[in-house]
Amino acid sequence: MTRSVALTDGGGDERLHARRISSLVQALGPRPIVLVGLMGSGKTSTGRCLARRLGLEFVDADHEIEAAAGMTIADIFARHGEAYFRDGERRVMARLLESGPRVIATGGGAYINDATRAKITAGGIAVWLKADLDVLWRRVKRRAHRPLLRGPDPEGTLRALLQSRYPIYERADITVISRDGPHEAVVEDIVAALEFKLRFSPELPRLPAKHETEMTIAHRPAVIAKAAHRVPVELPGRAYDIFIGPGLLRQAGEAIARLAPSAACAIVSDETVAGLHLETLEASFRAAGVRGKSILVPPGEGSKSYAFFESVCDGIIEGRFERGDLVVALGGGVIGDLTGFAAASVRRGMRFVQIPTTLLAQVDSSVGGKTGINSKYGKNLVGAFHQPSLVLADTDVLKTLSPREFAAGYAEVVKYGLLGDAPFFEWLEAHRAEIFAGGPARAEAVARSCTAKAGVVTRDEHEHGERALLNLGHTFGHAFERLVRYDGTRLVHGEGVAIGMACAFRFSHRLGLCAAEDAARAETHLKAAGLPTRIQDIPGFDGTADAILDAMRQDKKVERGNLTFILVKAIGAAFVAKGIEAAAVEDFLATELA
Repeated sequence: MTRSVALTDGGGDERLHARRISSLVQALGPRPIVLVGLMGSGKTSTGRCLARRLGLEFVDADHEIEAAAGMTIADIFARHGEAYFRDGERRVMARLLESGPRVIATGGGAYINDATRAKITAGGIAVWLKADLDVLWRRVKRRAHRPLLRGPDPEGTLRALLQSRYPIYERADITVISRDGPHEAVVEDIVAALEFKLRFSPELPRLPAKHETEMTIAHRPAVIAKAAHRVPVELPGRAYDIFIGPGLLRQAGEAIARLAPSAACAIVSDETVAGLHLETLEASFRAAGVRGKSILVPPGEGSKSYAFFESVCDGIIEGRFERGDLVVALGGGVIGDLTGFAAASVRRGMRFVQIPTTLLAQVDSSVGGKTGINSKYGKNLVGAFHQPSLVLADTDVLKTLSPREFAAGYAEVVKYGLLGDAPFFEWLEAHRAEIFAGGPARAEAVARSCTAKAGVVTRDEHEHGERALLNLGHTFGHAFERLVRYDGTRLVHGEGVAIGMACAFRFSHRLGLCAAEDAARAETHLKAAGLPTRIQDIPGFDGTADAILDAMRQDKKVERGNLTFILVKAIGAAFVAKGIEAAAVEDFLATELA
């Protein structure tokens, strides 16, 4: 269902916008902005739009090469070969890079040249317009003027270029996704990333202090002054802040208005959370002059489905929200996952804001960009990586959680100590009572958990390595959730993770990896927090070892049929264990069920 909100239209402050752009251009100094990427990534069209936005000259390097040679690039390739062209391209780029601040669109191979790349690094700011193969191919397949694609398999050539060049493009200062849609949306992403780069990069001069307010619009909303903690997630081109503390929901409208002046907001929530917190959020929007509409779904894991994904996407489209607008997730992990996936999909990607209302969502699912829905075959099997633009974790809203919900979220807090931070686990042992009582330690626990996850996400955004450690307890836990058919009355996610972590420690001990004392200590702390630690703690659970093992095989971390577990050598010393033999797992589960 959708709910129209009588929020006022927000008009952008033109003077603030002008000061913002003036500050950015001043901070650039003599450095040009150099757009790099494969053919079809939109460097020329985006570059022209960016130059107009910043009031700078736009130069297309390929056009400059053609003017200098007196012939087209295709003719240069045909008459003199690629080596001749690359030498001329290098000389033209050297000249353009010495001509002051401007926006330069390069040819696809310019940044691959070591000498040119070194000059760009030394004197400019490289912005990679990254696009997927299908997007690139759709854009270039009807254009016959691309010399490199004049072969029997142009799509295969493009794929080979992508594979060879993307590792080099990744060295650019800023990465922005090039999707179909208005150029203005991509330009806004570039401007926001430039602001962040110019403020935080140690190799570049800091922005003038007097312009700090204007320059922090995209990444440092005014709410920072009222937050108890700020945790930055410093992903190249997609950096954002997590603000943590009491009362932030009342400041959300102000923060969002500064994040995206003039943008409208689609608020996605569930009916239970809406009854508790939606009016506060809407009031903050009205006060800040933000307009929007709310889209409500039923509470519970069942809303992470194809049906409700469709209804949320249709609600956003029906509300005529444009690509430059925002989608706001107000709720727990289910709402965050569902909303983020819809935001990643509608109009090929919209920015979104996470306002998590459960402890579990504040410390885990709202951070890191994992979004998705469930399939009948398993949990979170359909989704996308799509980073939020802002996370507001209001610790006051946690007062509305039931003791069971709060304890379930606490399982994810404990996880960060168990997997990689033994001192944090010791701190939790000393401060658990204060965290549950709502003292200052609560916000501290959320901040330390977010800091731990932000660090991992920054180093391994797409879970190719270290980020897998965050799944401690999840291989077991997800299997238990699937076997109870995601029945939240019998088992909620955090409880499944708690049992899964205790199982991971006991399994590690059984394999001779960790001491019995560590397994017992982890289990004791989880029990003291009111969390289940044994399969028998799940009401009415009748799954067999074979059934649990089969459910595990549907896990996302299975590779070529081999099971992957996060196991431990001690508290704070987790590691990725691949290729665990099914017989060993089945034997352990049989013992657990006995």
